[in-house]
Amino acid sequence: MIKLNQVALRRGEKLLFENASFTVHAGHRLGLTGANGCGKSSLVALLTGKLTSDIGEVDVPRSMQLATVEQHMDTVSGTAVDFVIAGDAPLMAARQRLKKAEEAGSGDALAAAYEQLESADAYTAESRAAQLLAGLGFGVVEQAQTVSEFSGGWRMRLNLARTLMQKSDILLLDEPTNHLDLDAIIWLEAWLKQYDGSLLLISHDRDFLDNVCTHIAHIERQKIDYYTGNYSAFEKQRVARLAGVQAAYEKQQTSIAHMQKFVDRFRAQATKAKQAQSRLKALSRLEAIAPAHIDSPFSFAFTAPEKNPRQLIQAEKLQLGYDDLTVINDIHFRLEAGARIGLLGANGAGKSTLVKALAGSLIPQNGDIERAKELNIGYFAQHQLEQLRNDDTPLSHLSRLHPEASESELRNFLGGFGFANSMALSLVKPMSGGEKARLVLATLVRQKPNLLLLDEPTNHLDLNMRHALNIALQSFEGALLVVSHDRHLLQTVTDELWLVADGKLKPYEEDLDAYARWLLKSRASAALSSDSQTGSESVEASATSADQRRQRKRDEAELRKQLRPKTLRAQAIEKRIDALEIAAKKREVALSDSDIYEEAQKDKLKKLLHQQGIETVELDELETEWMDLNEQIEQAQQSL
Repeated sequence: MIKLNQVALRRGEKLLFENASFTVHAGHRLGLTGANGCGKSSLVALLTGKLTSDIGEVDVPRSMQLATVEQHMDTVSGTAVDFVIAGDAPLMAARQRLKKAEEAGSGDALAAAYEQLESADAYTAESRAAQLLAGLGFGVVEQAQTVSEFSGGWRMRLNLARTLMQKSDILLLDEPTNHLDLDAIIWLEAWLKQYDGSLLLISHDRDFLDNVCTHIAHIERQKIDYYTGNYSAFEKQRVARLAGVQAAYEKQQTSIAHMQKFVDRFRAQATKAKQAQSRLKALSRLEAIAPAHIDSPFSFAFTAPEKNPRQLIQAEKLQLGYDDLTVINDIHFRLEAGARIGLLGANGAGKSTLVKALAGSLIPQNGDIERAKELNIGYFAQHQLEQLRNDDTPLSHLSRLHPEASESELRNFLGGFGFANSMALSLVKPMSGGEKARLVLATLVRQKPNLLLLDEPTNHLDLNMRHALNIALQSFEGALLVVSHDRHLLQTVTDELWLVADGKLKPYEEDLDAYARWLLKSRASAALSSDSQTGSESVEASATSADQRRQRKRDEAELRKQLRPKTLRAQAIEKRIDALEIAAKKREVALSDSDIYEEAQKDKLKKLLHQQGIETVELDELETEWMDLNEQIEQAQQSL
């Protein structure tokens, strides 16, 4: 249990928050939210003992093991697997004890050391570390590489894996998804939902918060408000609270009317495709939560393109890669006006490679890209943040690009991106990643593009800025192709999905929920297939007689018979999970109706929330059981 009682914290002269009181019980998964600079990371530092409160009490029992991700990595030797295993403190202590016992040559000491090793699960350590690394995107080859061979982003993944390897009662994660792709985020979600300790999580990914958290602590106006439920539940409660203020209520009505236009327009043109229906549902949810962001400092819109040709880009027999390495080939597609495409695929599959080729920054190895003469591309990529001039200010940066615009016009424009008043004259050099990203986005908006190519545009952006970008993209009249690990963005701004996999580009007909389920199942199946294949090859190599082959087949048949109840149970769980997810979506629609919060609907609201709590617990238990069953099936396959 973590307990804060009337806590106040300052950084220098700035008061971050005061009178903060809440309790985090075992099993709670708490999301820390609020604008950048409000004190989220400082609160985590307070819990780890790196900071002390100015007033009040912070109680983190000493008996509880706390784990957090290190932001830096000292120079280390050894492989990635070795580095992750070293995060298991009890295991490392047991190994050290064994080493001393061997040096001493004591039989009793050796026996005690081996007992401690067994208690620390020493014999499963390598497989546990390998599973963590695989989930975070490290292939078999990468796991055997030395730590020094990895770049900064991959080292942060190594630090995360090392932290998850630790046996802990409290897990503190500050923006764990920053260096992850969508596949790794989906895996991490599943892992965290099984974590049985207390979790405190800082994230600007609303879907990640929704899927993981059971409670939200929101920091604003030097206060910490504690909410029960996930991030969507928090937004709905905040909408209801803000509606009590007349000025806020009036802004809310404007926001609702603005979003209603997009919902109605899309409903009129939506096809029966799963992605289209998924987007329609996402837009309806976005309409419901938009009023929760009325006090956001960010507000901007894309100007209509000056020219918008029907066909923007056509690719034929396209082959893309670097030097002698081909990443994707045989690409055929047409990108037309109004297209809104989300690009899916594992890290390294070629998503960014394709975007670079379309933007003109990568020359194809083969094939043709035909671009319309009036094509005007707005391209966002992470490397562009570093290409900003350090001696520039937001105002001087835009003034140089748009000398025809007046200073007052540019100042008003920059205000919508959080560069109001003196911020418009602040130097680029000391800016945070989020501030630089906002400046690059401001540059794109002024460009009046008819095609937006966005490669991870939400990295470094807080929730309010992500929401503002989402709203702006709804009204964007050009075409859009986006790579993002932010599922909420993909669900609400794209009409179709493309998948880059196995060196090919193809349409993906399902929605993002199906993609997440497919990823988790395919990983489990791949592990089973790999182990089964290894076992099969081993048997075939040693089977020198027909009797042995027949015995092998009998064993396999017997194993299938023994596993059948577990296989059927796993299939039944999958159906029940699907039913619970459908029920949850229907309940979200009901909870998004403002009428449900009226006094007359009090009993109905209470019933909905009660059912939500019951089914959330059931869903977590079923997902845990499903993964346990698959693990048992895998172990049985390995024993054959």
